[in-house]
Amino acid sequence: MRHFLTLKDFSKEEILEIIDLAIVIKKETKAKIFKKYMPNQTLGMIFEKSSTRTRVSFETGIYQLGGVGLFLSSNDIQLGRGEPIKDTSRVISRMVDMIMIRNDSQNELEEFSRYSKVPVINGLTDKFHPVQLMADYLTIIEANKSENLKVAYVGDGNNMTHSWLMLSSKLGFDLNIATPIGYEVDSEILAMAQEFAKISGATITISNDPKAAVADASVVTTDTWVSMGQEAQKEKRLKDFDGYIVDDALMSLARKDAIFLHCLPAYRGYEVSEEVFESHSDVIFNEAENRLHVQKAIMVWLDQNRDN
Repeated sequence: MRHFLTLKDFSKEEILEIIDLAIVIKKETKAKIFKKYMPNQTLGMIFEKSSTRTRVSFETGIYQLGGVGLFLSSNDIQLGRGEPIKDTSRVISRMVDMIMIRNDSQNELEEFSRYSKVPVINGLTDKFHPVQLMADYLTIIEANKSENLKVAYVGDGNNMTHSWLMLSSKLGFDLNIATPIGYEVDSEILAMAQEFAKISGATITISNDPKAAVADASVVTTDTWVSMGQEAQKEKRLKDFDGYIVDDALMSLARKDAIFLHCLPAYRGYEVSEEVFESHSDVIFNEAENRLHVQKAIMVWLDQNRDN
């Protein structure tokens, strides 16, 4: 059973195969051609965290594929009342055809997948956000930046940073990460990425210097400094991230035609300036839309590879 929990579980060829499928599905969608790739199938969507893009894109996506999405809040199911994860998995996976989970724990997601009888997709955890990275890479291809790709990530060493490490080390492009002291990436995930990079040829650079990271980058990206559940740390984080805003001065160090990506929601004046965000808004909102197309491709690919 193939699940989509983190990009570390996929080869370069498989990642690009899903991206190619997303390109086809997006063209079909734009032409109002809605092929029933997954007729009458049900996607169970378990949410422990609030969501805009994840819920809308998965629910719309499964509908356009010919199936139906079933929204399951942790407040509405026994998982939120103390039922063991493995029991919830063994029950729900007997009633639906595929499951997407957005929760606080990668470990719990992986436990759920071990007991599931159907493919499980990571809609976001504390460690990884792989569906977002697939959308980001599709956006990079559409912006003609995939050749000689050099990505600069400026900000928190969080689930987005970890996912960039996985994508870079699998596909073989250069990645520069700059985080404040004390907010570095997980050392085990970094070590894993460095091992993958030996095979792919990726160059991964870690520092606390945003200017050095952005120099000569073709793609610059960041994420919110205060994620859900971190609101109590807001004032401290704003101080610690001083100097890490992606503004015109920082973007000027990247290549002339560099693009800026943001997984959203974006907080202008914190991780990105209003000017940078609005000047790259077409790309950013194409990136957001690409969640729909790439997640449809992930669901179709998993459905077609159930026995692999």
